[in-house]
Amino acid sequence: MSTQQRAILVIGIGAGDPDHLTLQAVKAIRRADVFFIVGKGPHKASLTDLRHRMIEEHAEGSYRLVEVEDPSRDRGAMGRSDYTAAVQDWRERRGEIFERAMREEMTAGETGAFLVWGDPSLYDSTLGILGDIEDRGALRVGVEVIPGITSVASLTARHRIPLNQVGRPVHITPARRLAEVGQNDDGDIVVMLDAHESFTQVEGDDVWIYWGAYLGTPDELLVAGPLHEVSDRIRQVRAEARERHGWIMDTYLLRIADGRGSPRRTETDGSGRNAS
Repeated sequence: MSTQQRAILVIGIGAGDPDHLTLQAVKAIRRADVFFIVGKGPHKASLTDLRHRMIEEHAEGSYRLVEVEDPSRDRGAMGRSDYTAAVQDWRERRGEIFERAMREEMTAGETGAFLVWGDPSLYDSTLGILGDIEDRGALRVGVEVIPGITSVASLTARHRIPLNQVGRPVHITPARRLAEVGQNDDGDIVVMLDAHESFTQVEGDDVWIYWGAYLGTPDELLVAGPLHEVSDRIRQVRAEARERHGWIMDTYLLRIADGRGSPRRTETDGSGRNAS
């Protein structure tokens, strides 16, 4: 076990807009000596490019960039136990890469940083992987977390709606668990990581959807309306966007009408064009 602790900043950088960086995040970037940039392959180069631009704009003094390649993960449809095993395997391999990079690329007294999409606490593996490294005793890691604007916050802001209805809960779930959550008539459902358009399996004329992709970026897309009316439109927009960019990151809120009128309809995408 190394007796030298690695000081690591895990910095939430927001959902895609460079202006999502908080003042706290900017100050943290200025403190870092080494930035670990996790590559997602050429089809997601824009995600890496944004991190580079943020560092170039806000970092001060001398610093180093260390690029590490993200290991592949089985993303096919599978049962819960197989999915959990696949994610665990991916996290272990990712942890080995992170550990080696921190051990080899940081010297005594330096501070390293990971720039995390959205917020480090919501559907991101970085904190868990760093915790696993610490638990194994292979490397001492002192972690400081800087929160960021989540895709959920960006989604509701762009649609100009509150996340919750008065006195009612909100359930956040990955899409693969949406069928289990079902239509929660006591609250609304935020769905993330939906690779298989699970919203098409939700029934009910009283369900509204607020959908967004590439939130905060120039490619932002928004669609909102009664789910049974706009479901096909969302599928079309998703297919066209995936074909155009090679990847898609989207998030949506399913809102059950509460009998006090229809939810608010959002009319435009990020560039001012009607996407619904």
